[in-house]
Amino acid sequence: MQINDILFKLKTALSIDNENMIKAYALADYEMTEERLGHILKRRQDKDYEEATYEELGVFLDGLVLLKRGPSDKVANDDEAVALTNNLILKKVRVAMELKEAELVILFALGEATLTKRQIGSLFRKEGGKNFKECSDELLMAFLEGLDEFYYDGEEI
Repeated sequence: MQINDILFKLKTALSIDNENMIKAYALADYEMTEERLGHILKRRQDKDYEEATYEELGVFLDGLVLLKRGPSDKVANDDEAVALTNNLILKKVRVAMELKEAELVILFALGEATLTKRQIGSLFRKEGGKNFKECSDELLMAFLEGLDEFYYDGEEI
């Protein structure tokens, strides 16, 4: 799945304007310009389209958590970089939006993916664990589609 598509879907699903996206980046100590943000939120076929990086998506998700929930009292362990996977994207959005398992079942269902609470729980397990399940691009897309339908307020930004 394209990083740009994930950013665009999160922006529209959660009705986040460009100003708040830049604010989320700033909260995560990343300098995002309005121009760069405009380029990575364009469609692939549009003029001035630019590819977003995994770093830009990861930083935005970290900033989204800070924007929605505020800073954490826990000490951050920034010593090692963590690979951004679909499972981690799910986890960061879940934390930012404070989603419970029952809400996740609804979100996936709205995205036309029927999962039980147990199946959803396996998406959030530690990678390599006995009950860990890798999140496919299709599942992530279903989640983002469900998120869009769940939070859609009827207004275009």
